[in-house]
Amino acid sequence: MSVLLPVSLAAQDAAGAILRNTGSGVFVNESAAPASIAIFPNDLIKTDKGIVARIEATGSEADVNSETVVQFQSTELVLDHGSVTVNTSRGMKVRVGCITVTPVHDDQWTHYQVLDVSGKVTVSALKDDVYIDAHRKSLQDLKEREREKERTIVHEGEQKSREEKCGGGYLKPDMAGVGAAMNSPYVLGAAAGGIAAIACFGLCHGDDPLSPAKPTN
Repeated sequence: MSVLLPVSLAAQDAAGAILRNTGSGVFVNESAAPASIAIFPNDLIKTDKGIVARIEATGSEADVNSETVVQFQSTELVLDHGSVTVNTSRGMKVRVGCITVTPVHDDQWTHYQVLDVSGKVTVSALKDDVYIDAHRKSLQDLKEREREKERTIVHEGEQKSREEKCGGGYLKPDMAGVGAAMNSPYVLGAAAGGIAAIACFGLCHGDDPLSPAKPTN
């Protein structure tokens, strides 16, 4: 442990995140992932049915839920399909095609979930508020006034949905058939029930966030 722990921490500093899981069924760039692995920007993560993986980064953590495909970026997750549950004090965003979900406050803990099933994006604000921005250009290309016209706020305890009208997020050509898995009872049940339960795999110490600062109740 005295050797492995510093290596793991060094990898997290360099890569920006560590991916952890407790069993088979998690893949990084199409290769089976070990229990703990450093991930880098543009890495593609996929989970099989019934499997949840956790991304741990400085000030943020995200559960990659069952039957999900997501691309990791330094400050955002690009969701192709499935769902992710984010807990962040660093403003980590989730992007689904032309929709971007952003914490309203990037300097305090925000807990939210994004579910993408059959072209419908559902956002649940579990702690604090988040914005939903819909755009046909990148956010960097939009003027603030134009951005606000397409912006919706989801307050803590609320859930809102939008139709995804400009295609999926990141889709690797050889993974085009993965989308059919989203018709499973697991995902449809999560969509119907609203906020999906966050699986506990003992990946972190209890419910404590990665940062020394904890969300206030």
